[in-house]
Amino acid sequence: MVSSKKKRVLQRRSRKINTPANRPKTGKGGVRTKNRVAQVNTKTQPKTAEQYFGMGKRFRTTWNLVTEVVAQMRGRGLSLKTAAREAGTTPRTVLRLGKSALRKNKRGRFVAKRTDRLLRVLMVPSADGPVEVAVRNSSQATLLSEYWTAVHTFLETGDATGLAKFDGKFIRGSGGSKIELLTDLNQLKRLGSAGVLSFHSIYAENH
Repeated sequence: MVSSKKKRVLQRRSRKINTPANRPKTGKGGVRTKNRVAQVNTKTQPKTAEQYFGMGKRFRTTWNLVTEVVAQMRGRGLSLKTAAREAGTTPRTVLRLGKSALRKNKRGRFVAKRTDRLLRVLMVPSADGPVEVAVRNSSQATLLSEYWTAVHTFLETGDATGLAKFDGKFIRGSGGSKIELLTDLNQLKRLGSAGVLSFHSIYAENH
């Protein structure tokens, strides 16, 4: 038998546990807040250019930094901490948004996977000026980055040898579009003289 005094204590504890402040919060359809937060975090990874541009400018800037960190870790072998510091963001932000592009090595340190599927909205030169293309293949982003390096080398030094390997190459967008990389030297000179190719980042948000 439970004494009357002990019953009263148990009742008070029960009321405290089930007060609105202590009860698990639920949203529409009875979904707990914790689960809803997890869903929102997943959605912060844009999958299309429309989703990317539908987000705030601050987020787009952060997202570009995260993909740049992954690229630097892969291309230069930088640690997560060093790459994040150089890019101007934090390892925590990179892991929150771009963890799917990373893995842990035998020492338990994060390194970039050989490829990833993070969305990147990048600029590609065309005869009418740079156009935006959304890619979800890091190999395509790497190809475009190397191409831009060759373009800038040509415009700054007149050396076009680096452009030769891009002749007839295409960038494939996430929606299935194909954009041929511009290698016509006269057109590149014209665009360069117009100042439309003189920028330091290939990310669309920075233009």
